[in-house]
Amino acid sequence: MDNNYYLMQGSEALVRAAIYAGVRFFAGYPITPATEIAEHMARLLPGSRGIYFQGEDELASINAIIGASWAGLKSMTATSGPGFSLMQEGIGYAALTETPIIIVDVMRGGPSTGQPTLPAQQDVMQAKFGSHGDYEIIALAPANVQEMFTLTVEAVNLSEKYRTPTMILTDEIIAHMYEKAKLPGPSDLQTIERKRPQTDPTSYETFQETSDLVPPMARLGDGYAVLVEGQLHDEHGYGIGSNPAKSAKNVTKIVQKVTKDIDALARMETCCMEDHPETVIVSYGSTSRSARDAVGILRSKRIKIGYLRLITLWPFAEDAIRKQLNGVKRIFFPEMNIGKYSQYLRILGTDVIALPKLGGVMHSPNEIASAIEARWA
Repeated sequence: MDNNYYLMQGSEALVRAAIYAGVRFFAGYPITPATEIAEHMARLLPGSRGIYFQGEDELASINAIIGASWAGLKSMTATSGPGFSLMQEGIGYAALTETPIIIVDVMRGGPSTGQPTLPAQQDVMQAKFGSHGDYEIIALAPANVQEMFTLTVEAVNLSEKYRTPTMILTDEIIAHMYEKAKLPGPSDLQTIERKRPQTDPTSYETFQETSDLVPPMARLGDGYAVLVEGQLHDEHGYGIGSNPAKSAKNVTKIVQKVTKDIDALARMETCCMEDHPETVIVSYGSTSRSARDAVGILRSKRIKIGYLRLITLWPFAEDAIRKQLNGVKRIFFPEMNIGKYSQYLRILGTDVIALPKLGGVMHSPNEIASAIEARWA
């Protein structure tokens, strides 16, 4: 320990951050490589007057945290690929019922049982599109142990602010690695508390219309009449699936409450952009560690290239990304999948060259640099 710096595993940093941000209920089911999160929660959460619950499966876990959230607790679960698939119906239910929850997906190779102990970035599209229908989530991708702490605090805050499921998309590498991380003091990082109703319980509407599109959320047991169910609903929670106009309004609202602030939600990191390179490496998560080193290798060979790391993966901040890539003619995009997120960047109208890698092995800096050099020639 040195001035609040600790050598810490990524999973432990995430757990300590969640507790710091006010998470007091965790439900999960053991699955590699996310089990350490559950283990740290079981050890640390009761000391903060929190509740640890091991469900019989991932379906029980996602529904348990939804229920705990409506009971007034900031709630979290953690899983990996197959468990993430099982949670998708619950995620869609949480999105429609505007239930703030945190889902941590420690990605591993798939599909199916896949590669339980090896890393991948194959769930990035499932994170946004895994459940049916139209909705929005927020997803952040840390690249180091320090960000496992800071971005988890931010994810909890964003979930509470927007009343929507918020995800930490990490992988086996970041979750299992040990690095030095600074743990803040009690007042160093801001935490956001849930907006509670200020009206008399008799006049409370479960999904009250508000100017910011985020209604106050009553706590079950406090005397408010609360109706929470999975059909499209009006402000009282009553089903309106047969009313086209009201149904459209309900879906539009749960999308727009997030997308209206899309630029404010955009988090990214740039490097070596001051000389306006026409070629940039774009990456996220653990792959960005190799990508940034590859930029150093190429620049040492006098190849002018820039670097952009996406931290907010969803919602897709098209305008903010376009601004950072203004004047860029060519993008190289390494990912530990078949080239999923890189396809999204093609809407920018820039030449996007995917550098996919499967098999459960991270790109090396030299591997990325060599692939770019070969294209450069």
